[in-house]
Amino acid sequence: MKFPDKIYTVEDASLARSLIEKGYRHQLRVNGSQDFKEKTKKALGLIKTADYHDLLRAYVKRIVEVDGFSQLREADSEIWANTYTVRNAVEAASFFVQKAWQMKMHLQGKRYYDNIGERDAVNKRLEFLQALAKNSRDPSVKEECKKRLKLWDESKFL
Repeated sequence: MKFPDKIYTVEDASLARSLIEKGYRHQLRVNGSQDFKEKTKKALGLIKTADYHDLLRAYVKRIVEVDGFSQLREADSEIWANTYTVRNAVEAASFFVQKAWQMKMHLQGKRYYDNIGERDAVNKRLEFLQALAKNSRDPSVKEECKKRLKLWDESKFL
């Protein structure tokens, strides 16, 4: 069976979920300018370091450069990201993991939006940052993870 080109229906989501559960993984593509591709590849390297690459490849087909808002495009199983999103590799990596998690929840028919879905997705993002800080040997990456975790912790009180 072939992975659906678009996920519009419950049947499409069910087929996609079934294929992923059987081990299907996308050959992740990055579409955009050369600068966007280079910065995105750095973020993807960090995702591998934290051991989250399988999650990303299971639920995301493409990461596409856009001029507008960075967002998950559920029907296409892709992430739209602007150049600002990929400027910081640690931030970009955590954003990609968050969106992959939301795509997983979408295919499972669970809430991936609103206050509950966003809270769970942010928790996955924080889990990723902790894993990256633990697994990375690069002191600057570890420091950036700590900085990002602190920013997220402080934002809880706003």
